[in-house]
Amino acid sequence: MNAVPEVPANATAQDILRLGLEAAKGPVKLACSFSLEDVAIIELAKEAGLEIGVFALDTGRLNEETYEVADALTERYRIQIDWYFPKHEAVEKLEREKGLFSFRESLENRHECCHIRKVEPLGRALQGLAGWITGMRREHNVTRTDLKAIELDQLNGGILKLNPLLDWSEAQLLEFVTGRRLPQNRLLKQGYRSIGCAPCTRAVQPGEDARAGRWWWENPEHKECGLHRR
Repeated sequence: MNAVPEVPANATAQDILRLGLEAAKGPVKLACSFSLEDVAIIELAKEAGLEIGVFALDTGRLNEETYEVADALTERYRIQIDWYFPKHEAVEKLEREKGLFSFRESLENRHECCHIRKVEPLGRALQGLAGWITGMRREHNVTRTDLKAIELDQLNGGILKLNPLLDWSEAQLLEFVTGRRLPQNRLLKQGYRSIGCAPCTRAVQPGEDARAGRWWWENPEHKECGLHRR
């Protein structure tokens, strides 16, 4: 188990990445959902000459626009994206027994769907890694206000978890991505501010927080899929 390094209060995102990679003493990959945050992290790592891997979870219900960003990143950076998929037997069983939209019927059902499509594949993606990188920011939601720059992920074998953009604002993030003309999901211009699976994502209304369009039928404190259990 790696020790969590001390992160200075004035550490930049690149500082956090560098400290985390040094402390991990092994392979570290970015969990990429092709959000603005993930695109920014790839750019920051490349700019600093930091070697990170990239993996993605294909839930089977992503938007076409999300795949377009994946293709653009592969073309721009010549990176390999390691894709992980849910086990087809579990998906088939869920849809045969509960239908295609069981996740809207109860929180328990939604967690079941997320576990099959996201959490279990994540476990496979993290096997053999010394750490992983997320695009989580404290500003996202009430479930993320206690984020640490680098922390131990006890639920995934005690590997390091790096959150280099934890203190970035949405305005800062957008300025960075736009200023460098980095790939962006086309849905962002349609009012989407946090994009996951197509049936569980919608555009947000003026004044709503960024994750209001995720699982909009649930209370804010429940809006996590299980990948970032805290």
